[in-house]
Amino acid sequence: MAEPLTVFYAFPHALGDAGIGWTAWNQAAELAAAGHRVHVVAASLSRPVPGAASVRTTLQRGRVRMPHRAIGRENAFALHDLLTARALERRAAAERIHVVHGWPLNGTRTFAAARRLGIPSVREVPNTHTAHAYQVVADEYRALGLEQPAGKSHTYSQLRLDREQREYETATALLTPSDAVRQTFLDRDFPPARLLRHRYGVRPEDVRAHVPRPAGSGLRAVFLGRCDPRKGLHHALRAWRDSTASRGGALTVFGDFLPAYREVLGPLLDHPSVTVAGFTADAGAALANADVLLLPTVEEGSALVTYEAQAAGCVPLVSSAAGADLVEGVTGLTHAVGDTLTLTAQLDRLAQHPDELERMSRAAAARAPRLGWAAAAERLGGAYREAVWLHAGALGESTAAAGTATGTAATGEGPRVRAG
Repeated sequence: MAEPLTVFYAFPHALGDAGIGWTAWNQAAELAAAGHRVHVVAASLSRPVPGAASVRTTLQRGRVRMPHRAIGRENAFALHDLLTARALERRAAAERIHVVHGWPLNGTRTFAAARRLGIPSVREVPNTHTAHAYQVVADEYRALGLEQPAGKSHTYSQLRLDREQREYETATALLTPSDAVRQTFLDRDFPPARLLRHRYGVRPEDVRAHVPRPAGSGLRAVFLGRCDPRKGLHHALRAWRDSTASRGGALTVFGDFLPAYREVLGPLLDHPSVTVAGFTADAGAALANADVLLLPTVEEGSALVTYEAQAAGCVPLVSSAAGADLVEGVTGLTHAVGDTLTLTAQLDRLAQHPDELERMSRAAAARAPRLGWAAAAERLGGAYREAVWLHAGALGESTAAAGTATGTAATGEGPRVRAG
């Protein structure tokens, strides 16, 4: 077994909140549970991090939070970054830090401080390269005749693109949760060695047992997510409408709608087999009562709902952009972005062959232990060690080059952390 690492974990939002806050909390909590020494610095805290070596907040004192909007989002991120960099310097003076883990908009000061201190850093990449995300999402809105809402995370911002580009360049390595994400960086000539693969997960206590379908009933499908063009609900509805599954089955749509998008989808949503259920706080129940998950997303990092679906025995039918960790044809089926013909055929296949659907459902549920956050933390620890060795190699090359330039035989010793 490789020895535990000391991790400085920086997060610029509320740790433990829904969305990326939940992802980050699970990473920090499971790293600590695995025996790593985890120092957390977050803007605020929505839930405690059990087992953490220390927890510090930059925009919260006691139970009082300073909302980012109170001082302006840009100012809030800059303040968090400044305070996090200072915290890193103090922590590094007291003990050895093996790796710094930062998130988007955490800022370059923290990564720069890590570099000055000789500590490798990794930057989480929860979505595709920002330039790629801006382009493909804008294209989807344009194809639907819709205007993108101003100020949203996937609406073009040169300021944010520049900041994230600096973060990409300053960190030692980037943590990519899916091959789809990794490819968008390779397409922009990022060195493969700097693109470390890890993955996300699901908590066992959130998984509900699959509810068997009543004999003779049709296929039960579910869409679960934000109802906007990026998530590709329009592709799901078109494929569903054209499939034989829609004749005796049911599709339930869970999620909040972008109003203009709902208007465009009106005729598709009015199909008698489609039910719009609105937002649900109980995703586990929605998945347990469905046979298949439809997520023909246009842009994603690695959607947590695809992990939750498999663990519940709900078979994912998702686009290649969903970043799903599944076994093709065994625990789920994928299609190219926008390929509604293939998605329609997949729906037909499972609607017409219930034995195949049952086989895939059982295989998906059987993977639940390997899809958990504990297993994800183990893989994340391996990515950290890769970053340590990447940093050590770069340091060795730099030292050797300096020695050659001065006519000396320079040598260097990297961090003593075994790869594993």
